[in-house]
Amino acid sequence: MPRDLAQPEVRAAGGLIFRDDLILLVHRPRYDDWSFPKGKASAGESDEDCALREVHEETGFDCLLGREIDTTFYRDLRGRTKRVRYWEMEVVGGDFTPGVEVDEIRWCRKDEAATLLSYNRDRGVLAALSA
Repeated sequence: MPRDLAQPEVRAAGGLIFRDDLILLVHRPRYDDWSFPKGKASAGESDEDCALREVHEETGFDCLLGREIDTTFYRDLRGRTKRVRYWEMEVVGGDFTPGVEVDEIRWCRKDEAATLLSYNRDRGVLAALSA
């Protein structure tokens, strides 16, 4: 029997990072995709702490957590139900250095981001930002 998407097996969180009128996207070479920075929560870690940690790990930026934007549910490549919560974030320090997980970042206008994003679920998060 398929698992209900509302009951996640994997918790994850991330952020929509802003600078002026631009939003940050990350490129992950493993999947050759463009998305928002995010990642899986550790045991006992709050979703908010996970979002800040994952954004820092993927981008090198220290951020302030803003309002919660949206939550997505989908099946990951292993067939597990994954829930990802997203928050607005503001950069307060740090620098990007390309790495194995994220090799490139791009600051985009919202309309550019909607075109570049690889997944419809991420476009939904972007649309929720404007709602």
